[in-house]
Amino acid sequence: MPSSPKITITIKLFAAYQEAYNVGELKRDFSPNTSILEVLNQLISERPELEKWRSLTRFGLNLQFVEAETLLQDGDEIVFIPPVSGG
Repeated sequence: MPSSPKITITIKLFAAYQEAYNVGELKRDFSPNTSILEVLNQLISERPELEKWRSLTRFGLNLQFVEAETLLQDGDEIVFIPPVSGG
């Protein structure tokens, strides 16, 4: 039985997301037509401390800001951008 098709996504992590995972980038496989929101939900389920950033996070897809409902394609690069405190 053939396996279902997968797309490979690069996830760039910044600030709280990078601290939670201790890396700056993840590569993950998802089903076609996965949304950015579904990826966010997976990361938060793996690292529940990120829940507080859910409503504050902005999303970048291939260097453009997009909405959470945006569907991903193979090879896409997404960025999760929580608020960053500066000084």
